[in-house]
Amino acid sequence: MTSRQVDVLVVGAGPAGLATAARLARTGVRVEVLEREQSPGGVPRHCAHRGFGTWPHALTGPAHARLLAASAERAGADVRTGVTALDWAGPRTLTTVGPQGAETLTARAVVLATGARERPRAARLVPGTRPAGVYTTGELQQAVHLYGQHIGTRAVIVGAESVSHAAADTVRAAGAEVVALVTELPRAPAAPARTLTARLRHRTPVLTGTTVTELLGRGRLSGVRVRHRDGRTTTLRCDTVVFTGDFVPDHEFARRGELTLDPGTRGPAVDGALRTSRPGVFAVGSVLHAVESAATAAREGAYVATAVRDWLTDGTEPDGTDPKAPADPRDAADPRDAADPTAPADPTDRCWPTGVPLVAGPPLLRIAPNRVAPADRLPYLLRTAVPLTRPVLRVTQDGRPLHRERFPLTTAVPHRPLTLTACWTHRVDPGGGAVHVTVT
Repeated sequence: MTSRQVDVLVVGAGPAGLATAARLARTGVRVEVLEREQSPGGVPRHCAHRGFGTWPHALTGPAHARLLAASAERAGADVRTGVTALDWAGPRTLTTVGPQGAETLTARAVVLATGARERPRAARLVPGTRPAGVYTTGELQQAVHLYGQHIGTRAVIVGAESVSHAAADTVRAAGAEVVALVTELPRAPAAPARTLTARLRHRTPVLTGTTVTELLGRGRLSGVRVRHRDGRTTTLRCDTVVFTGDFVPDHEFARRGELTLDPGTRGPAVDGALRTSRPGVFAVGSVLHAVESAATAAREGAYVATAVRDWLTDGTEPDGTDPKAPADPRDAADPRDAADPTAPADPTDRCWPTGVPLVAGPPLLRIAPNRVAPADRLPYLLRTAVPLTRPVLRVTQDGRPLHRERFPLTTAVPHRPLTLTACWTHRVDPGGGAVHVTVT
């Protein structure tokens, strides 16, 4: 196994990872990007619809992915595809495997941009047989747009979010009929224009308050059984079903590194500079908040590049050591490991560089970033569990009001982000308790 050293190691070549690498490489930093797929670009690689990039130069997903990859490589970043990061061998040392064999890479800083994934049928506990014709959105789009595979003739889409409508467009592009979009929610979470387009232009029913209870068929899917809100059950005849939405962060690598995870997002907990609980390790993109747009991921990638650059320039470890010195793979990931290698890691026993916890209260599901310090300027992204008409967000610390933000023209719905500005962070007491965001 060979060993090498780089300045910055980025794990994941989606929009967030490529934007980070491009911004850092332009400043002369040696950046290496690891991507387990055979081509860079992340999810946009197989999203054939337009809407990527900036208006009025909207691109298709594949074109946007090529643009991001070319920008990173042109800046001087080394984008390596077909390379999988296996595990941590030290605080900032990773073991990898790829076409050139196994390697151990040590970096002065590591950026996790591993993205998110959809929960498949098994994780959603949908009973029934195990026939062919069951997809997630990503599997469907790759089958159709990357490999030109035949998917069937009649498809049911489980979900009614924006990504669900994108899946329906892919089904139509493959020459199949969309039988219905089905969601458990009492109202369709996608923008009203998209729902109306599906119902009126494509004549596709959008069934709200409806749950898929069973998959039918042997060998090939023959239908799905659904239960409506009034208790009635119906069988929708189809040979394809696509489970959409219900994204979760691809956080296994963060968990193996014993980084503190946020219970709301289920991704790595980060402060306003997108620093994780391990010094010199950052996280960015959909691994923090599954899942937001490619534009949001790329914007965060450009933002975290400044924090990484600051760390390389003048950052220090809690014990005063210099990050410019290569990390020793023999170092323990947890400081207590040197004394007792068998001691279990305590996720609360971490040395955060700055900030206090930032907590979203019900009906808000999560907030990212999830730590806050007075100098933070990155806007906060929230999601709600229920529709909120013209919500008012209240920010407090130890009972002291810090900020109140009203959204008079906004209806916040599940599966769509709500953005809280960072204009109030200078009022945070770094030595105080957790900051709470609630809906009044």
